[in-house]
Amino acid sequence: MASTFSFSQLQALSQLLTPAQEEDELEEQPAQGACSLEPGHIGPPKGSNPTDSSPKQPADTKMIWAEDDVPEGSEFEDIWDPRQQPEYEIVFRQRVGTEDVFLGMSRKDPSTACCEDMVIKIKLPDCKPADLSLDIKERFLALRAPHYKLGLHLPHPVDSKNGKARFVSNTHTLEVTLTMKREFDFINFA
Repeated sequence: MASTFSFSQLQALSQLLTPAQEEDELEEQPAQGACSLEPGHIGPPKGSNPTDSSPKQPADTKMIWAEDDVPEGSEFEDIWDPRQQPEYEIVFRQRVGTEDVFLGMSRKDPSTACCEDMVIKIKLPDCKPADLSLDIKERFLALRAPHYKLGLHLPHPVDSKNGKARFVSNTHTLEVTLTMKREFDFINFA
C-alpha cells in the first residue's frame, strides 16, 4: 500500500466523510490544487454537530450557564481565604462478621472495593466542636473553622443525608463516617 495519497484520492475520501447536505457547498468552491486541501476539510465543518440538533440553553435567558455546568463544591474553593488546610486522612471501613473472617462465606476481600464506609479523620488543633461548620454533598465535604478550611472532593459518592460526625477531644480530631453509594453494591455484596 502506498504511503502517500494523491489529490484525487484525498478528495474522494473527503467526499465520503462529508454528509450529503454539505456536498453542494463543496462543489461551489473551485478546486485550487493540493495545497488548499488540509486535514481540517475532511468531515463536517466546525461548529456543526450532526448528533445534536438543538444546543442546550438555560431556561432563564439572563443566566450565563446552567447549574449542571458548575462542578459540585466549586462554591467552597476560595483561593483568597488565608486559613490553612488541616491534616486529614481517608480510611475505608468494611462491615464484617464471623462468617466473613473465619469461613469466607461472602464475596468480600480486603480491597477498598468491598468497603461500605468512608471515614475521614481531620486534625483540628485548638478548635472546639461549637466552632466547626460541616457541609457534606454527594461528592464534596466542606469544613470551616476559625483557623482552618477544608474543601475535599470525595473519591466515591456518599449518602450525604445519613452520615455521622464525632469530635475526639483528646486528639482534637473530627471523625466523619459516611456510607458510600456505588452503582453495583447490590451485586458485590449479595
